[in-house]
Amino acid sequence: MRMHRKKNLDERIDASSDYLVIMKNESLNYNDAVKENHIIDIEKLFGNSNPLYLEIGSGKGQFGCTFAKENPDKNILCVERNRNVLILAIDKAREMELKNIRFICGTAEYLPSYLPKGSVTELYLNFSCPFPKHRHEAHRLTNPRFLNIYKPLLKPDGVICQKTDNMHFFEYSIEQFSKCGFLLSNISLDLHGSDFEGNIVTEYENKFASQGLPIYRLEARTE
Repeated sequence: MRMHRKKNLDERIDASSDYLVIMKNESLNYNDAVKENHIIDIEKLFGNSNPLYLEIGSGKGQFGCTFAKENPDKNILCVERNRNVLILAIDKAREMELKNIRFICGTAEYLPSYLPKGSVTELYLNFSCPFPKHRHEAHRLTNPRFLNIYKPLLKPDGVICQKTDNMHFFEYSIEQFSKCGFLLSNISLDLHGSDFEGNIVTEYENKFASQGLPIYRLEARTE
C-alpha cells in the first residue's frame, strides 16, 4: 500500500538541514554522477572525526537510529530517496536527540559525487528491494554496477553487510559479490537461529521474522 504524502512535507524537509543533505541530481546515470563534485566534508558534517558507517535504503530509520544510539563513538550516514519515509527517520533521530546520525536524500548512483573515496568503514544493505524480474536486474543494489560504486568508497579493510528475507536475491548477491572480487564471510541462512551477536533488527526484519521467514545475512570484503 502506498504511503500517503505527509502533511507539510516540503516545509518539514526544508527545516531539516541540521540532519539532512539533499542530492542536487535528477539523473540516475552513474556516468553523470562521476562528472560532478559535491563531496561532503564528513568531519564538518558530524562535528568530529569518528569513523563513518553508511546505510543505503534507511526507510523509517529504525536501524540507523538504533545504531547511532548504541555506538556514540561512530557516525552513521543513511541514504533514502523516498522523502515521505525519510522525514519519519529524521523525526525519530531528532526525538532521540542523536548527534551522530545524518541523512542523504538521494540515490546510491550518485554517492561517488558526494562521499570521499576510502571514507566508509562499513556499508549496510538492509532488506533492499530484490527486483525479482530479470528485466529489473540492474536496479538490484548488489548488481555489479552498484558494487563497483561502493568499492572505492570503502576503506581498505571496509565491509559490506547485507540482510534480506529473499533467498533468490541472496543467492544472486553471493554470486555478484564473488564476481566483483569480494571475499565473503559470516554467511548465515538463518540469522535469528544463529549465534550471531549484535544484530540490529529493522522494521522489515521484524515483519518477516514474525512470519517465520528465515533472515539471510553476509559480509563482503574487498580482496
